Order: sequence, then C-alpha cells, then structure tokens
Amino acid sequence: MSIILTNLTKRYNEHLVVNRVSLDIHDGELFVLLGGSGSGKSTVLRMIAGLTTPDEGTIELDGRDVTYLAPQARGIGFVFQNYSIFRHMTVLENVEFGLRIRKIKNNDRRRRAEEMLDLVGLAGLGTRYPLQLSGGQQQRVALARALVYQPAVLLLDEPFGALDVKIRAQLRASLKEIQRQLNLTTILVTHDQEEAFELADRIGVMDTGRLIEVGTSETLYYQPDTEFTATFIGGGNVLVGRKEHEWIRLGTAALPLPADIVAMDDGAPIRILFRPERTLLQTEPFQARDVHALGQGVVIEQIFAGAMQRIVLEMEGLRGVRAVAPRAVYGQSVTRIEVIQTGARAAERNYALGQKVWVGLRDFHVLEPAGLKVLLCVSQDPSGSLAAEMGSLLAQATHGSATLLHVVARSELVAPARAYLETLRRAYASRIPALEVRVRVGTSAAQILLEAQEGHYEVIALGQRASAETGYRGLGSAARQVLEQAEAPVLLAQSQRASFKQLLICTRGGEPGKTDVAFGGRVARRADAAATVLYVQTDQTTLEEQKRAARHLLQAEAALSVQGVRSKIKILDGGIAESILRQADADDADLIIIGAQAPRGRPRLRWQNLATQLVGSAARPVLVVPMNE
Repeated sequence: MSIILTNLTKRYNEHLVVNRVSLDIHDGELFVLLGGSGSGKSTVLRMIAGLTTPDEGTIELDGRDVTYLAPQARGIGFVFQNYSIFRHMTVLENVEFGLRIRKIKNNDRRRRAEEMLDLVGLAGLGTRYPLQLSGGQQQRVALARALVYQPAVLLLDEPFGALDVKIRAQLRASLKEIQRQLNLTTILVTHDQEEAFELADRIGVMDTGRLIEVGTSETLYYQPDTEFTATFIGGGNVLVGRKEHEWIRLGTAALPLPADIVAMDDGAPIRILFRPERTLLQTEPFQARDVHALGQGVVIEQIFAGAMQRIVLEMEGLRGVRAVAPRAVYGQSVTRIEVIQTGARAAERNYALGQKVWVGLRDFHVLEPAGLKVLLCVSQDPSGSLAAEMGSLLAQATHGSATLLHVVARSELVAPARAYLETLRRAYASRIPALEVRVRVGTSAAQILLEAQEGHYEVIALGQRASAETGYRGLGSAARQVLEQAEAPVLLAQSQRASFKQLLICTRGGEPGKTDVAFGGRVARRADAAATVLYVQTDQTTLEEQKRAARHLLQAEAALSVQGVRSKIKILDGGIAESILRQADADDADLIIIGAQAPRGRPRLRWQNLATQLVGSAARPVLVVPMNE
C-alpha cells in the first residue's frame, strides 16, 4: 500500500511540531524516518496511525484520504517502544486480542495467532506471561500482535530503543526478513543511524519538524544535499571555501570545481564534505593524480577504538577556512579535521602527537549553496520599503534567499496585497532571482512569528518609521512583540546603507557573548565584511568582569580569524548606547549587531530599550541576535 503525505502540519499551542511535511512512500517499501529527539518524527507516525489529528494537510493510503478516519478504519498496525502488551494475558491471548475485538472465530483466531508467533520466532511460548519473557521476546509479541490481523501498513515507533545492542541487532534482522516476506509497507521511526542504514530502502531525515532530505543510505551518506544531513549522518568534515575561477579555494589548497555545480560568482562560498574514512595520511607529499592534496597537518589527538583509529589534525594551511564540522571550539585559531583509519592501516600506522603529515582526499562532495534565509516583512509604507531594501541586500550579500511577507487584517485584502508584493518582487528580481512572496491574514506580530517558525528563516527584517516632524518614533507594537518572542535574529532598518562591508558586533564578556559573535562572524564571512568586536565598560563593571571580557574578546578575535574574517577588538568606557554609537560612527559601520536575552515573553527587557535607542539614533540597521540567558 502506498502512503502519500501532503503538507502535514501539527502545532501544540504556538509550538510547531511538524512543519508542512510532504512524502510519498512506495508500496512494499521499508521507509525510515531518522531524526533526533523533538524532530517531529513520532508525531508524523501518530498522525498516519490516526492517534493524532493534523492541523493541516492530508494523508492518503493507497489513494484513499484517511486524514480524519478513526485508527481502526485505516488498516494499520502500530508497534510502540514500550511494547504496550497486557501483563495479565498470556502471549497467545495478547496476540489474539486484535482478532477478538474484530469478532474473528475462535479456531481461526487461534490458528492465525500461532502462525504469527511462529513467524516472529516465539513458537511454543504462547502459554507464558509477559513477565516470563525477555525484553526482546516481549517486543516480538508486540510485533506479532500488530501483524496478526494482516494490516496494510506497519508503523514502528523506536521499537528497539529499550533493548541492548545484541538483542536489537537480532530483532532488526528478524524485522527485515518478516517485512520482505509479507511485502508490507512499513515506516520505522528511529534516532539510531546504524538501525536506519541496515533496515531502510529509503531514509527521510527530519529536524525541527521539517523533512530535510530523502534518499537511500548511500546517497545521504556520500552525496547529501544539505549541511544538516552531511553533519547529522555519520562523521564528516565540512569546510567552507570560496569559488575562484574553476577552483574551490581552501586556504592554501585548491580543489577542482565539479563540472555539474550550478553557476555562481567568483568569491561565493562553497561548502564541501569529505568523510574521515576516505581521507588519506602519509609522511610525504602526494604524487598520485587521483588524490586531491589538502596540505600538511599536525597530529593533536589519537583515539584507539578497536577496529578503527580516530586522528584529529590541525591544518595550518586552512587557517581562515571555516569548519562547519568538526565544529570549532570558541577561541580556536586553526582549522581542524578528523581522519579515521581502519583495519590494517590503523594497526600499522601510528603517528606521534605533534607529528606533521600530509593530508589527501580520495573524493569530496559539494553541498547545496546556503546563505542566510531572510523574511522581509513589508507593508505599503516607507517602513515596509526599508525592510525590503535592507533585508534583500543582506540576503544578496550573504548569497542567501528571501521571502516577501505582507500581513493583512482581512481576507478581502489578500489580492491587492499580493499584487503589491509582485511589484516588489519584480523590482528586486535582479538582486534575489528566486524571491518568493507570501500573504497572511491576521495580526502582524503573530503572523510574522508563525511564518518565521514555519519557514525556518534565519533573519526577520523589519522596517522602522521615522517622521520629518517628530523624528524617530520608537519601535512599533508589532516590532516589540517580534523582538520579545522571535527565536531568529531580527534586523531593524530605519535607514538605508549601500552595502554590508563593515560590521560592529557589540558583545558581552563571558559565556552568553558567544552567540552574537558567532552569528556576526557568519554574516561577515558570507558578506566578505570586516568586523569590530566591541565591549563597553561602565562604572558598575568590576575588575573581574573586565578581565573576563578581555579574555572573551581575544577568543572572539581568534574565532573570527579562523573563519577568515578581518576583525579588531575594542574596549570603551562610558554609557552603553553612547559608546556603541561613537564606535559605529568611527567605523562608519553598515550594521550594528547586539545580543539579546533568549525570548521568555517578558516585557521591558533592557536590550529592547537598547535596540530602540540604537535604531533611533544610529541611522544604521541594527541586528538583534537572541542569546541564551
């Protein structure tokens, strides 16, 4: 039986758990939904089973719309992680239960239950009670009970998660054999990558409610489209280089640009993936034509893990190259990569800590381009034009994408709003060729926040009003609500800039200050901009806080340097807003970046007042980055 999901969506209160998931599962296929905790995979499974009702979207089983049918009318078997078998019934009675409530005759019920117990390897154990069985045997009972009434679809929600490694391996082998024998369309939910690779015909990778990518195990491992899949599945090195004619420039190294890569301008960022086990090490330079030389590295760590050895190297020649994975430690000044050696190579070649070795790549894979994804919140007034202008400029500078959003109060206003957005889209088509448009009905702040969450945008751009008579009039109510509740950075634009070439990152010393530096560095890296990292000391700043801030600034400078960002650090004394404005004028900054406490719904947060002052006085865009408290 085929399964088709179309724009499946589920919210709990304002939290978006499943975000417009569309998927086509083939008849007889064993499909695995793979993702971490909270990714939404189990909720998708429960909606297919009819245990949870979707807020939007449809579910089709073999061409029949079952979106709102009761679970018992769908012909689906469901196996849970916690077995959910009845402790007071014998094994045989548990398996017969589904047939009994379907009024199947006693003889037929007994025959089919015994056949199913034989199929799952429990023949002869029908008279035992669950407490007399091992965990693996109890899960086999749950599987037999789900299969006994011959469902058209089998759903399994982390069925082996509570079992030990050996038993899980045995059950996986049994499940695959049973599924092939019955030719039963099956969906398995798991966070275990080994389990997914072993069982799946295809895998769907999920994160934060979105279906990120679908493919076979081999494709997702060696040739993923997205950065998330590349770093989530298996261990991988992901580096960000830049296009240079027909090459990918990575520090002092240059790799040939594959012929099938979409056309892009020189200087555009390019992310490459190479797997640790496909990476070569040797003590002399590489001469073979089929090996791409990455340069020389220093061994800083070796970890023995039985059949394999994990080696971590620092690559001086990759200084200034941003490493997406392995993720750089804050303050790290040299790019690191990981290499895995297995079998005889691991046993025969031991390198000393501090030893220099040459690094070569058998192959590498170029990931899809991914600049900042910006939501342009526009209206038919000057502030809306500012949001479109500066938000699209930020998306263009970072080689990203953008969507024009217009929120209207009533449904009859949708058509003229869409016509206005189409006019804007044509005006900015040369800057953002794939610019999308979207109209939502409701209150501004609520719809902006919903769109930002559903679309997984990385920046929300808002225009701020100014008046010739009264000057700056402060943040509007919608902007204040978005600032308080948004989980993404918010760009507040009160005036225009021609480019984003000089950034001012206003940071707090210590642990909370890492988020604004990291995001500011990302913007600077993608926009090829320079940055100043500023810390302001006030009369209340203690000596210990000053020392911590100095260490933090040095780490920030090192972190930006390893990304290839030109930066300087600065400490000023005085009022916070006044000092920021003074440094912004000195640098002629195109963008001021400030950190904000993570949204907790509290009004009158100090950073919001600071944002208001800066937007009103700086005549420069301000980017507010949410941070952990």
